[in-house]
Amino acid sequence: MSNEYAFRKIDIDALDEDALLPSDLVDPDPRGPDGALSDARARSTETRNLVSKGDIAGALTTILTDPPYGDGVDEAKNLTTSAVLLILNSTRANDIPNVIKGLDQEQQAHLMAYLYKNMSALGSGADIPGSVLLTWHEKLTEAAGVGCIVRVMTDRRTL
Repeated sequence: MSNEYAFRKIDIDALDEDALLPSDLVDPDPRGPDGALSDARARSTETRNLVSKGDIAGALTTILTDPPYGDGVDEAKNLTTSAVLLILNSTRANDIPNVIKGLDQEQQAHLMAYLYKNMSALGSGADIPGSVLLTWHEKLTEAAGVGCIVRVMTDRRTL
């Protein structure tokens, strides 16, 4: 590449004293990386036990309550995401509306965030059935309304 395009590699935000960083916009997870990971492990194990017993609603409520967010908790996020996927794949389409109605507004928003997170991974070789995600999205939007989508799009916490 010639020098005439070298200016494109300069990170101007690093030179700006007033630049906003993600850590300026959202407080980190109060549990810290180790606390979030141990909590995610416990919830993931409990979720798997509930799914094996057929308690999908309980499993979804458990995993969507206070999920890990922010930077530095990637392993906890991955555990939680895989537990959510297990639940989504284990639920019959006819049972989805009743399961969603058992969630509060915040849990519905967290579920929508996980749906979008997994939809973004569809083309990257991940083993995620897009039809399952779209079915859940449709049923969640019917139950929670468009406000659920808006809450996820405006939330600065990354799950």
